[in-house]
Amino acid sequence: MSLLAENLIPLSLSVNGRPYQLSVTGNTRLLDLLRQDLGLTGTKEGCAVGECGACTVVMNSEAVCSCMILAAQCQESQIVTIEGLKDDPLAQQLQQSFIKRGGVQCGFCTPGVLMSSWALLKKYQRPSQQQVLDALEGNLCRCTGYQPILNAINAVIEDITP
Repeated sequence: MSLLAENLIPLSLSVNGRPYQLSVTGNTRLLDLLRQDLGLTGTKEGCAVGECGACTVVMNSEAVCSCMILAAQCQESQIVTIEGLKDDPLAQQLQQSFIKRGGVQCGFCTPGVLMSSWALLKKYQRPSQQQVLDALEGNLCRCTGYQPILNAINAVIEDITP
């Protein structure tokens, strides 16, 4: 048995509702597992140090930077990526609102911003403006100036609450 095979860690997790049984090295990041091993390239790598939010996914109902999470830390976790939102009505509503209000420009940050927004609205049906700002605090966007993103999220909040 090779040295590499001896250092593999068995991993059981769910990604976008699909169960996986994998083996990973101790230094494999969740981002790398998603992009390289599972082919889920909607999750982007920006800064690689947890500052930009381009790699945001939802892990056990919380938005996290997948570049800062080791795959081995995801044992028995439920992971949702941008690909996992394709048939989700709330995600579709967010996407349309972003398009309509100019919250999408170059698009590089969009998957991470949508994941953060979706996680927020799954957790709080009517979040305060401070909760919206807090949820987006880890997502950098160099194009929109943030106001169109905030407008898009606030429009969805108004639509989904009585």
